[in-house]
Amino acid sequence: MSKLIAIVEDDPDQRANYTDAIVGKGYDVAAYSNRQEALEGFGKRMPDLAILDIILGEEVDAGFALCRELLARNPTLPVIFLTERIKEVDKISGLRLGAWDYQSKPISLDYLAERISSLLRINEVRASTDSRDATARQIGDLSLDEDALLAAWRGERIDLSGTEFRMLAKLVRAPGHAVSYETLMNATLQSLVTNNTINTHMRNIRKKFEKADSDFACIKSEYGFGYRWAS
Repeated sequence: MSKLIAIVEDDPDQRANYTDAIVGKGYDVAAYSNRQEALEGFGKRMPDLAILDIILGEEVDAGFALCRELLARNPTLPVIFLTERIKEVDKISGLRLGAWDYQSKPISLDYLAERISSLLRINEVRASTDSRDATARQIGDLSLDEDALLAAWRGERIDLSGTEFRMLAKLVRAPGHAVSYETLMNATLQSLVTNNTINTHMRNIRKKFEKADSDFACIKSEYGFGYRWAS
């Protein structure tokens, strides 16, 4: 069965363009124009990846609500926000909810299709225990599988978004050495990234590790410069 990509977008032209581009890559598409329609569709079949606009009709935060609902049903589901809302507070909100990616409109359809393929590949590798065991490397109590973008702390899996994983991998490349905000920004592979966005990512990463280990304290802030991994 082909992977199902959900698109929730209230603009009919954009919705049709996204659908054509994604179908052209061999995926199935379920396209919805509003939050209620999307929720009904998710009840019938959950997607393998979801693309959400934030503003849907008169609901200014509908995409955020849908993201919460989707991740409550499937915490590992890749979610992409695709929106005209590019203020830092909106991006931070999306990242805190657990979105894997946050893209601004307009977007190249070829790029969007490639991002979908990339995130689906990552999710498939994450589900393969054989691949994880074969490619993971150890940094103290931390295990990193750079193929699956998967981390484990003292044997317990830590579910990070792709962006969070890339930042962590950059941070632990040289344990004990400070890594600059600029270097961490480059690791996100996103545009319009600020120090505050990086700080939000790092808070999210810390919380996920602290959930597994209340004594976790390996991520240190270097005031005004960046962060350091203290093993």
